[in-house]
Amino acid sequence: MGLVCAIANIYVLIVIARTISTFFPISSGSPLLPVVDFLYKATEPVFAPIRRVLPTVGPFDFTPVVVIIGVNIVARILGC
Repeated sequence: MGLVCAIANIYVLIVIARTISTFFPISSGSPLLPVVDFLYKATEPVFAPIRRVLPTVGPFDFTPVVVIIGVNIVARILGC
């Protein structure tokens, strides 16, 4: 169960990092571009279906919050 808990914690950190990265403009020449690309590739498969169902509230995107809560629920069910 330790591996599952570690993966859940790492994924939550990836979601948080992606959320924070949206506040900073990243240009095409930035050395951080590969990191931001990784964050998007790691989270978008989970974010996209939730965005289709979850209505947006003005400029706020609550998708990361839903994902973090979901990951924590699954982790607790699995014994973390």
